[in-house]
Amino acid sequence: MKSGRHREAGMVDWTHERYAAAAVTQIERMAGTVEGADFTTQVPTCPGWDLRQLVTHTGGVHRWAALMVGELAAERFDRAALEAGFAGLADEEFPGWLREGAGLLDEALTAHPGDAPMWAWGGDRHVRFWSRRQLHETVVHHADAALALGVTPDIPEDVAVDGVEEFLDILPYARWRPEVRELTGDGETISWRTGSGAAWLITLGPEGFAYERSAARASATLHADTAAELLLLIWRRGELERQRMDGETKLLRWWADHSMI
Repeated sequence: MKSGRHREAGMVDWTHERYAAAAVTQIERMAGTVEGADFTTQVPTCPGWDLRQLVTHTGGVHRWAALMVGELAAERFDRAALEAGFAGLADEEFPGWLREGAGLLDEALTAHPGDAPMWAWGGDRHVRFWSRRQLHETVVHHADAALALGVTPDIPEDVAVDGVEEFLDILPYARWRPEVRELTGDGETISWRTGSGAAWLITLGPEGFAYERSAARASATLHADTAAELLLLIWRRGELERQRMDGETKLLRWWADHSMI
């Protein structure tokens, strides 16, 4: 599969350093959201998980990424073994534990240039993959926590715009989901449009899909009020059927079913 990335004049210049700093900010915000929470609260957007499992997973991923980045790992480290060591944390320890993980991640990310080569599960096998991935991993799981606690997620639009494109960049590499390999076609197009002005055009080809920043007409169009709302939709944290859809709506549902990661 193929994907493309396009930057428009006036858009945020997302450097490795900026991703790392934004990831820390989002982790600290998530820690604030869960401060004093009931960690047995169920997380509807992560079926089967309570808040304890969500936070343990998220903080574990931060530490896993920090370890790999710190050593410029040439292969994947075992995350499950690492996360198994966090089972004994008390509820009141979780916010501080998340913040501690932010420090570990920041230290590892800022110790290396973004173009330093290392293992990554996406196509960009450099340290910068992890600063970007950890930002958006945290954004989505912070939204999970917020929704579980009855709080409206607050995602900055510049972060959400990049998050939409990061999703499209990593989607072809989600090889644990065989349905992703079926995201092919004969030139069908999907448009994602937001009321805040950001818009994307996805084109399905025999070898996969490509995307560009464009408001061009398409076979099917999905409308969202903001890029933040769109980001949550494509990560299946929102209901597609509640959105306005134009054109071949069956194509939009097919994409949603095959792009779930």
